[in-house]
Amino acid sequence: MTTPLLAELRDEIAAAGPIGLDRYMALCLSHPVHGYYRTRDPLGARGDFVTAPEISQMFGELIGLWIASVGAMTAATAPLAIVELGPGRGTLMADALRALRRVAPDAAVDLHLVETSPTLRAIQATCLHAHAPTWHESVETLPEGPAIVVANEFFDALPVRQFQRTERGWCERLVGLDAAGTGLAFGLAAEPDPRLTAAAPVGVVLTLPGAALDVVRHLSAARVRGGGAVLVIDYGHARPGFGDSFQAVSGHRFVDPLRDPGEADLTTHVDFAALAAAAAGEGAAVHAAIDQRDFLFALGLRARADRLKLRATPAQAEAIEAAVMRLTEAGRTGMGRLFKAMAFGHPALGPLPGFPSPPDSAQP
Repeated sequence: MTTPLLAELRDEIAAAGPIGLDRYMALCLSHPVHGYYRTRDPLGARGDFVTAPEISQMFGELIGLWIASVGAMTAATAPLAIVELGPGRGTLMADALRALRRVAPDAAVDLHLVETSPTLRAIQATCLHAHAPTWHESVETLPEGPAIVVANEFFDALPVRQFQRTERGWCERLVGLDAAGTGLAFGLAAEPDPRLTAAAPVGVVLTLPGAALDVVRHLSAARVRGGGAVLVIDYGHARPGFGDSFQAVSGHRFVDPLRDPGEADLTTHVDFAALAAAAAGEGAAVHAAIDQRDFLFALGLRARADRLKLRATPAQAEAIEAAVMRLTEAGRTGMGRLFKAMAFGHPALGPLPGFPSPPDSAQP
């Protein structure tokens, strides 16, 4: 179908030529009027995808215990800010703060949410009204000082650039008009980028996460100055490599990412090695990416599930166990392996919960 955003894209491309994948993603997801995240609640059975906090309360509760533990390590004299990037419906933070209250009932919560969607902000306001959150359009306006930042499935939706290896070199992958001039199609820049010199077979795709690195650098510098830590959980790869993971999801199934722009979620796998290098470059101590299953089990997922089952009906106990299996599934495409957790923060913090000790502060 001809979406309102498709009409704008056709006009822009016809006037100025093909656009980079980074601009295409930014417009599809964050266009002020027609952007995917600006116009809907994408989560849940009626939406397009489900995230870990929607699968089970245990996920958010364990994050809350992680926040409490790291908060106790900061020895902050100023109020400790708790920040979530891309908080969805607010489910993760609601569960996390409930768990935090159990172990630290007197903890003062200064809650900040980085969210651009008016639709999701309204839902978050209802879910988290008791905690009086402050909303931000970007990380640049977050307060100075000690903070604990959580980013669950945030970085995968940030715009990236892609390059394809040709016989002439690395040419940028662009989005232009198809032969009929009515739809969109992938193409390559006419000239290779001389800055890219990596050796690879012809046809291989290289993804460069520019926007994600900017966010990580900002957060890392802020944590080195003010204290605290950042926890990142997302799907991706722990080691650098080639490959095309650009994808679109609508109605819980994969769809053509160039069809119906503005109507599907667009993501790429997170390059955790690149994020770690960016954080280390700002002086932060980096706890390298580990599988989500290892992180959750280290935080006590098994014990939490068993405790919940003590008070559960047989049907509820079965659902709890199914959630554990889904969050920790070890297959190649299972959440337990595909999703990773990494952290970075002030060098004085030392080992962080859930991660091997000592932290890897060197660039990967």
